[in-house]
Amino acid sequence: MVLTPPSALVELRNLTFGYGDRVILDDISLSVPRGKVTALMGASGGGKTTILRLIGGQNRAQSGQLLFDGGDVTVMGQTELYAARRRMGMLFQFGALFADLSVFENVAFPLREHTDLPDALIRDIVLMKLNAVGLRGARDLMPSEVSGGMARRIALARAIALDPELVMYDEPFSGLDPISLGTAARLIRELNDAMGLTSIFVSHELEQTFSIADHVIILANGKIAAQGTPEEVRTSTDPLVYQYVHALSDGPVRFHYPGPTVQEDFSMGLQSNHKSSGVAQ
Repeated sequence: MVLTPPSALVELRNLTFGYGDRVILDDISLSVPRGKVTALMGASGGGKTTILRLIGGQNRAQSGQLLFDGGDVTVMGQTELYAARRRMGMLFQFGALFADLSVFENVAFPLREHTDLPDALIRDIVLMKLNAVGLRGARDLMPSEVSGGMARRIALARAIALDPELVMYDEPFSGLDPISLGTAARLIRELNDAMGLTSIFVSHELEQTFSIADHVIILANGKIAAQGTPEEVRTSTDPLVYQYVHALSDGPVRFHYPGPTVQEDFSMGLQSNHKSSGVAQ
């Protein structure tokens, strides 16, 4: 009997996570379709990066399940968790390259750490991965000698060095110029399709995200505010989603921090001035 793998590579089922009394994710359920590019979006502090950390097992949920290819990460022991992590690649927000290693050795690091491959084969794999991100010619440079956009691409080459099934990206577009941003977006899409990956990335960049994602999930207030294709999310009538997608300064997320009204503040100021000057009320 041949078992068919689940259509979702990653699933969150009624998952709750928080820090102390502060709930970040409140009984949420979502799926990351196998072979697709999924974007996690929403206001800062909404739990997007937290989901990546939960998938990798750096954090454990207080309740619910987090399934990676059918296995529940929340109950995995160390050996099982490390085996699952070897099937994942991670691109950190600012690359997180090892400053004292060359570009070549940064990409070679996971191969040396997790395999017994001979040096000649490691060299071929590293050059192949660097070529995929357009930086084979930069292999002898140090991280201090490359631009921010190049560092992000080198980190991507390192993330795919072990041919993972899942690649996670934490804000891959942050701080990039328009050329580097477009290059990063194209690489996420092309590598996902060419290598048969499943990709999940955190982003605030609407245009590029909607151009490459198959599935978009918007988080808000510990819940899922919307999910679907980019077009479905773009045309959502939910007030919070509409505000986010159209970059409106005011809406359910208020422009002004909660406090007294302008009239109340000025009234209190006038009363204070009268009292300090000895004027009778």
